[in-house]
Amino acid sequence: MKPSTNELLFTVTDRIDDTEIGPRSIPLNLLGEFQKEVKDFLTGTTHDIDPKEVTVSIEDGSLAFVVSGFLVAASLLSDIEKLRTSHSLDHIDSKRANVVERWQNASAQNPNRRYFVANKTTQLGFSIDSNSNYSRSDEIWVNVEKYLDGIVIDLGGKKEANVHLDVQGKTLTIAANRNLLAEEEKNRLYRPSIIRVTAEENLVTGDLRNYRLLSFETNRPSYDDDEFGQMVERGTKAWSDVPDNWLEELRGGSV
Repeated sequence: MKPSTNELLFTVTDRIDDTEIGPRSIPLNLLGEFQKEVKDFLTGTTHDIDPKEVTVSIEDGSLAFVVSGFLVAASLLSDIEKLRTSHSLDHIDSKRANVVERWQNASAQNPNRRYFVANKTTQLGFSIDSNSNYSRSDEIWVNVEKYLDGIVIDLGGKKEANVHLDVQGKTLTIAANRNLLAEEEKNRLYRPSIIRVTAEENLVTGDLRNYRLLSFETNRPSYDDDEFGQMVERGTKAWSDVPDNWLEELRGGSV
């Protein structure tokens, strides 16, 4: 029998004053927290599941939400399988990893607390209790240069000069030099722009942070051999303290 792909069971067990929690007896704050955490776990950062399309039923026993009505979400099922087979949080959706960490912290502080996620046949699932040890590896950030393509929605600032760039619906705040903005002759506001920035990139997740404006670009950049050589040189310096076997260590051993 194939596992059900459009129905998942989320449960939390605990004892309050020697009484096991359930639909008839559960602290209001725990009910609210668990409901939000289930929603966050389902949607993740990619929002492949629309909460408005999901239905929830509450089963007897421990507090148990049966979530159904959603279409197959490959990333959700893939992350549940990774949590079933590994204790690493590095390669699952960051929002789901945050939920797992909150559940693990709650269980560590209360040995009676236990969380369980599975499909109805329990062929796919994982559990969290006071003995769980899900973790992330140490983050490695390196300096990079990037070209960003978006629409400038704000420029300048009274205390700190910056550029607000809308990139596919997400607003990035990019630090800028006041003189660089003052010398810009073209009106960039509310217009599509290509800008060159420096940033820090996470080698595990690919996330970027600490953007800083280098220049506004007139045209989409083309390959330049000298510039590429300079970037390789900067990258080599940035990686000088990173051990050669960092990837094997992230994977938990040699390959």
